[in-house]
Amino acid sequence: MARWVYRGWVAAALVVALVSASAAQADLVAAAKREGRVVLYGSLTTLDVVNKIFESRYGVSVEYWRAASTRVLDRVLNETRAGRPQFDVVQTNSSPMMILREAGAFARYASPSYELFGKSTRDPQSLVSPQFLVIPIGIVYNTRLVRPEEAPRSLTDLLDARWSGKVVMADPTLHTTTAQWLMELRSVLGAQWRPFLEGLAGQVGAYVESFIPVADRLVRGEFPVGLTYIRYVYQFGKEGAPLDYVRLPVFLADGHRIALGARTSRPNAAKLYIETLLSRAGLLALAQDGDFVSLPGVYPPLRDAERLRIVAMRDYDEAGLTRAREELGRIFRRR
Repeated sequence: MARWVYRGWVAAALVVALVSASAAQADLVAAAKREGRVVLYGSLTTLDVVNKIFESRYGVSVEYWRAASTRVLDRVLNETRAGRPQFDVVQTNSSPMMILREAGAFARYASPSYELFGKSTRDPQSLVSPQFLVIPIGIVYNTRLVRPEEAPRSLTDLLDARWSGKVVMADPTLHTTTAQWLMELRSVLGAQWRPFLEGLAGQVGAYVESFIPVADRLVRGEFPVGLTYIRYVYQFGKEGAPLDYVRLPVFLADGHRIALGARTSRPNAAKLYIETLLSRAGLLALAQDGDFVSLPGVYPPLRDAERLRIVAMRDYDEAGLTRAREELGRIFRRR
């Protein structure tokens, strides 16, 4: 008899929990609708698909300011330190997000959606979300200028004389993700790391601001090869861009997070946006648009995506990024 009583109590408790969660969601939606809009700063080009889901589902508008991660970091830091933040939600690469967390830019928010993700990337302070996607970085090339059989087979192949002056990359003294990636290559290349960086510096034909301009220069045929996010092969390819990527043995990847602004005047709309992005529907929409989301067994429609070995990079703090830029500046001197 006691066993049946216990089971009945558990079932009743689950019903109460579900009803409470549903009521809380309804309250959040109603409050978000009263606030009317949410201001988002971020760096993902694919967030437009989530913005459309959010606006069509809840009737709350999204004002999205998008820029490279370095510019997002600078703008949020400046607004936070000036005491005049204009953002409700911030989304960008993991290291800048952790720097902004330490700067007091974010409010604590223990979102129920965080349970979807593994514990390894969760923030114990609940000031930033777990990493909800990772973006692999690698060699991308223009297939009209380079036949597949002529493309590099490895990172060190880029040091071949035929690529001299023909590589385009983001400036590692300015772009945080490129600096982080180059430093983290030590774990992949071992003793070859320093010689590779020094050799690569001699092959670069142009430095640009961030990863998207790298892809732009490749698409326009200004350079045959570049170092950028491999997701652009699919995303630019949808519009007919002649791009492919080198299948490296391992891809270092940049994690992405999202957080609630510490001084937002629209906290309910901000929380609802975070919930929408991190929901299964939001993550699937990102995956279908070319992202590697943190859902088991879900891959973007990029050729061979399911076969890639992807390793998320460590987070760097502000001092660590400063040291990285200084060290890389001594190697990648501008011409």
